[in-house]
Amino acid sequence: MQYISAIVPPLVMAIGFGFLVRAIIRTQGGDQKGKEDAAADALAAAAASAPRTAE
Repeated sequence: MQYISAIVPPLVMAIGFGFLVRAIIRTQGGDQKGKEDAAADALAAAAASAPRTAE
């Protein structure tokens, strides 16, 4: 039974990683692409216009 307890955590992590990759791929492009691009552009513009402090 030790082999089961040894294989379960990596198996669970592999399945979870597969779902994560699937979610990332499914959210790229499509109907959400314009909204994502607009949000990224807004963040870039905000970062560019933020005052910089010398450290």
